[in-house]
Amino acid sequence: MDIALPDEVVAFGHSARDVFERAGAVDLARRAEFDDAVRETAAAAIAGLGADDLDVREDLDQLLAGAALARAAGAVVLPFPVVSHLLRLGDRRLVLVDPAAPRIDHGDFPGDWVAADLDGRAWDVTLGKRSEGLLSTFVVTAELGRETDPVSADDISRYLILGSWFILGAIERATADAVRHILQRVQFGRPLADQQVLRFMAADMKVAVRGVEELAKFTTWRLVSASPEERAADALALKLKAVETGRKVIRDAHQLYGALGYCDETDVSLIDRFVQPTMRYPHSPEILAERLFTAVRTGVLAGRPA
Repeated sequence: MDIALPDEVVAFGHSARDVFERAGAVDLARRAEFDDAVRETAAAAIAGLGADDLDVREDLDQLLAGAALARAAGAVVLPFPVVSHLLRLGDRRLVLVDPAAPRIDHGDFPGDWVAADLDGRAWDVTLGKRSEGLLSTFVVTAELGRETDPVSADDISRYLILGSWFILGAIERATADAVRHILQRVQFGRPLADQQVLRFMAADMKVAVRGVEELAKFTTWRLVSASPEERAADALALKLKAVETGRKVIRDAHQLYGALGYCDETDVSLIDRFVQPTMRYPHSPEILAERLFTAVRTGVLAGRPA
């Protein structure tokens, strides 16, 4: 297994980050909360990058390009359903939901949706109102309608994998911002980074984020090299790891900022709030872990390169 990303994928990821930074970076999400028209800027940025021409089902390189795009979008918590858009089924965006309580992040974007559960059962949806809660600003309630053709297991895996790359981008940005803060913030005549405990926290955050990155590369590669059962187990394991790491890294980022970390003037606060739907849906990490237990018991989860 070669975990190095192809040069063209790395270049595409850099281009996507540059485009999102020029569009406003995290401030784009900050403004979108109060001005729906701003989300059209995000949609235009996605279109300008050629996302409509990406076929993440075609081959590994295009899947990696989609992963790079999701990662760049996560770094600015782009107010656009990038993962669902990359996994369109015809002209409908794909979203994974909990059938007992379906919710769609950015579900009020123009266009149709198809909702699926982790087993591949799929439904038409009728969209409800936007919740506009603090941790679900753009989340729309949904009602499942007619059952449609099932979604493939690999598409379920792709959704979980690309969502994990989005989380990776968000926690990379949160870590970088928090580290920069303790390097620049002076207290009692010394930078906060002079405190050993804060340096250890920052180091632990960077190691944790790097672990998600390596697992994301491994899991993406395995999607074209492992058996169907192994691919599904790997995708679940990656999403679980990304969510658990995301919780810890963002919590630690808040602590490095102190009380200021919970103020929306900081990008960490915005990243925390707007990455929550990707981390919480379609299920909690506890439910993901329960589903993973079967794969562990049967030996489907290999845990190492083939």
